[in-house]
Amino acid sequence: MKRVTRDDVTKAVGRADDVTIAEIIGTGAAVEELAEAQAWIANDEPLMNAGRPLPGGRVRELIDILAELEPGEDDDDHKEVGPVVSDA
Repeated sequence: MKRVTRDDVTKAVGRADDVTIAEIIGTGAAVEELAEAQAWIANDEPLMNAGRPLPGGRVRELIDILAELEPGEDDDDHKEVGPVVSDA
């Protein structure tokens, strides 16, 4: 199995900072493991329904790193901002 390179990570993840790219490469994961982690991030229900065991090892590490790249419900960047209303 081929270990992930910076080029592999940027192709798979898109824009990511250097620290995140280094963390992904630092796991020692193979390209196939990165693809599996992305599949779990994208849609874990079909994988679980197919009887796949929950990921562990490097795939689990990659999922944790990739999950931090996903926009969350609490991210300020994605909240709608409305007009400021004042009683004055």
